[in-house]
Amino acid sequence: MADAVGASPAESDPRSSVRTRVFVVGAGIMGSGIAAQCALGGYDVTLEDVSEEFVEKGRTNVARALDSAVKRGKVGAFDRTRALEAIDTAIGLRRADSARFIIEAAPEDLALKQRLFAELEAAASPTAILATNTSSLPVTSIASKLTDPGRVVGIHFFNPVLQMELVELIPGLRTRPEVVEEATRFATSLGKSVVTSRDTPGFVTTRAVAVLINEAVWMLYEGTATKEDIDTSYRLGFHHPMGPLELADLVGLDTALSILDVLWDGFHDPKYRACPLLRSLVAAGRLGRKTGEGFFTYPAPDPPTSAPPRS
Repeated sequence: MADAVGASPAESDPRSSVRTRVFVVGAGIMGSGIAAQCALGGYDVTLEDVSEEFVEKGRTNVARALDSAVKRGKVGAFDRTRALEAIDTAIGLRRADSARFIIEAAPEDLALKQRLFAELEAAASPTAILATNTSSLPVTSIASKLTDPGRVVGIHFFNPVLQMELVELIPGLRTRPEVVEEATRFATSLGKSVVTSRDTPGFVTTRAVAVLINEAVWMLYEGTATKEDIDTSYRLGFHHPMGPLELADLVGLDTALSILDVLWDGFHDPKYRACPLLRSLVAAGRLGRKTGEGFFTYPAPDPPTSAPPRS
């Protein structure tokens, strides 16, 4: 990895004796996936959340993601163990000052993210890169209340992080060019391909997938076809790896609904008006894979092999 802005080569190169630390805020599915990817990339990682219960669930998710990668032949057993050993956990933001990169992976709530970034600005090193994994909220709005919004950038990973090659980079209107350059080097150091989007609601990928999912839900709601036939049509007719309803279950129906609401608020275009069926499923707590039931039902995930204890 190339030299980081404001850091020595030893500090910025994950292969050096002084390894760069990444601090991941939020130990949910996305945060744990990002933590696993960064650890595999040679970084030391701190996975943070608000309680011991949440960070331990995050460690379980990390171990499960790495186990899956081993089973698929994408990661060796030694690398899996080394990655787990590179991840520690934290309750709250007190240890954020040791990180070069801080990646926020909290729910898609603008007020929550603004509050988190205000806390991060106070807790982090003044030279650290502050990144948001938002999939839909404008980066400029997230950074708008900070003293230095120029060091905030969107680094949008995709779920499942270890399997998805793409990262979407979103500079805010005040993001400094050197921050964009360093964020790009960071993402490519993880083996990702990087595309850049203008800072508009939903960016490129989320706008595209939101319409895809919403239209499929409308077709199911209107009785156009069964959920199985809708998904089969997309898989076999367009070579999609999974149908849009299965994809919605993977993303989380609550997340899909939140994204559509953001897009509706941003554009007031009828194509982003969320289908009532999606709202009903979310209200019923049928959120997809994470609850075991969404458009489809899912078995409980296999337990991961043992993870090393917290440091």
